[in-house]
Amino acid sequence: MRKTILFLYMMSVCAFNYAQKMLTVSDAVLKQRNTLAPEKLNQLSWMGSTNYYAYIDMKDNISTLFTSDAKLNQPKVTLTITELNALLKEKNLKDAKDFPYIKWVSAAVGTFEKENKLVTLDLTAKTISSVVELPAISENAENMDKASNGNIAYTVDENLYVYSNNQNLQVSKDGSFDLVYGKSVHREEFGIMKGTFWSPAGNLLAFYRMDQIKVTAYPIMEIGDRPATARMIKYPMAGDSSHFVTVGIFNPKTNATVYLKTGTPREQYLTNIAWSPDEKSVYIAVLNRDQNHLKFNRYNATTGEFEKTLFEEKDEKYVQPMNPMEFVPNKPNQFIWQSERDGFKHIYLYDITGKMIKQLTKGNWLVTGVSGFDTKGENLFFTSTIESPVTRHLCKVNLKSGKVEQITSGTGTHTSWVSADGAYLLDHLQSLDVPREQSVYTCKDKKKIFILKNAENPLKEYALGKLSIFTIKAEDGTPLYCRQFLPVNFDSTKKYPTLVYLYGGPNAQMVNNTWNGGGDLWFQYMAENGYVVFTLDSRGSENRGKVFEQATFRNLGVAETKDQLVGVNYLHSKPWVDKDNMIIYGWSFGGFMTTHMMVKHPDLFKVAIAGGPVIDWKYYEIMYTERYMDTPKTNPEGYKNSDLTSFAQNLKGRLLIIHGTEDPVVVWQHSLLFLKSCVDKSKLIDYYVYPGHEHNVLGKDRANLYDKITDYIFLHTKAK
Repeated sequence: MRKTILFLYMMSVCAFNYAQKMLTVSDAVLKQRNTLAPEKLNQLSWMGSTNYYAYIDMKDNISTLFTSDAKLNQPKVTLTITELNALLKEKNLKDAKDFPYIKWVSAAVGTFEKENKLVTLDLTAKTISSVVELPAISENAENMDKASNGNIAYTVDENLYVYSNNQNLQVSKDGSFDLVYGKSVHREEFGIMKGTFWSPAGNLLAFYRMDQIKVTAYPIMEIGDRPATARMIKYPMAGDSSHFVTVGIFNPKTNATVYLKTGTPREQYLTNIAWSPDEKSVYIAVLNRDQNHLKFNRYNATTGEFEKTLFEEKDEKYVQPMNPMEFVPNKPNQFIWQSERDGFKHIYLYDITGKMIKQLTKGNWLVTGVSGFDTKGENLFFTSTIESPVTRHLCKVNLKSGKVEQITSGTGTHTSWVSADGAYLLDHLQSLDVPREQSVYTCKDKKKIFILKNAENPLKEYALGKLSIFTIKAEDGTPLYCRQFLPVNFDSTKKYPTLVYLYGGPNAQMVNNTWNGGGDLWFQYMAENGYVVFTLDSRGSENRGKVFEQATFRNLGVAETKDQLVGVNYLHSKPWVDKDNMIIYGWSFGGFMTTHMMVKHPDLFKVAIAGGPVIDWKYYEIMYTERYMDTPKTNPEGYKNSDLTSFAQNLKGRLLIIHGTEDPVVVWQHSLLFLKSCVDKSKLIDYYVYPGHEHNVLGKDRANLYDKITDYIFLHTKAK
């Protein structure tokens, strides 16, 4: 009888495993953000400055707009796509396959763009109340930035334009390869992602002007031309001349521009531009080229004159300003500033004289984002690591009392949007165990009401490896966060080939308590094929505080490698890890770390894949490299020890290097130099390029990339 029961049990297990789906490389890479992403309510957002919210979902297989008062939290059908198309037809507009992105003006009125027209939708009357032609702007326009009053800034080629009062104004006329207007500067470091900044009422425009005539021109090969041609870009390498940036103020009414007198030296960084509420002043965090001395300055927006340095920040290693000041509502004489000055990124309250009123947040955790104030300016909402470095929660701090409260509940990663009056918040939660939850919170009593609970797991029919997040201790006892995928049908008595995926560099965190651990579905594909997949966030990674992040200063690759070796030792301690079949893989800084491990610790990994790797830091750009390494002249030993071409002779395992031929971030020269060094030293490596791709291989070719990586791993290792 017992044998019969055991036999039936084994048959049921086999049938269960057989019934489960298996991922393909294409599925894992191309579908993880659409059909294999967790269910969600689309366009979940507040409706203007009200406490009503809206979202798009399917009802009876029809795309439908739902709305609700947050207080009642009873979403109701408001408009179907069929009804919207009927309204569009009345205005001689084409049908929409799904709801366009709607910007809500109020609980009843929203606008969206269609066929180069601005359409206003009135939910109360269920009509399209107006259809207005959008401004006639050049089809070559880029970097469009719309002001609160409807003015629009944009660029064409290297010049800046403004659309105002039904006319296009040309702000600059001498834009060129060497002189660029209205675009992001400083290689998009310091949180800079754009080049234009409208004043609160939209009456004035601050913009960047970048003179890069002294920056070396660098060739990007265009192989589609016959013969091939060199497309030149400006690429300032560590230790070389940088660009000269100034900030202009343009007045559309007078068609006049004044430049702020930001002074010398020419090679400094003008970061975190912000306007005063009255539009009279512009504030800039001015950082020296050594990036260890910041001056927070105020300038007169009318004359361009420097007025005052409100405060300064210094650090023996580096200061990294990432966020502009934000003024407190109803208190134009007070603002908040985010800084790592006490070792963790926290929020400080200042008055406009530069006097610090108080430090609003403090502790061995950090602020990862500011969500805004309530209407009265009494409370500030922010996201933090208050629970753990691998989770995120929305909190609030009272500006008067300094009391900090955590609002969101449920361990994981919360992304939240606060209503205008600060009474409610819309929240998305994901964790290792929760594909997605979408909820409404009352900020006062922290009551949580689900809008979407127990979202369907898109991977429920797939065979998945066991995923876990845990810590191990570094040599000095510091906890290091790790993510691990165990093979499907894991058996601790067997040995498995093990893939170490790493990044290890600044401004990135690989291990997060979110769906699939923040990793790619390709990791689960590898687990299905009998591989352990392991990742460790080493010293230098973000969101652990200044000491943890600055440990790599002037010696990139050293502290990070020590921590990664702790991870390797952890793996070696497990009887189920096949030490003879270990793989390491990383991209960008992770490509640097992969190659670094292969030439500095050549006996650990049988196979390695390095994508877009930095090989020699003196060939990388100024803003990033000099922050962490200083210059080749001031830190020759640091640059020498991290120049991987000098260690190519140590290579033992199989190394595949992959690079995009048009990479403007880690230029192709890096991997070519390493390839040349390997040839010179009679070392064989495998090399694969992606013609026409930049730093990351994106689009449909990404599946090809992972086919190549997978094939290489399978070819040289074997899951037993």
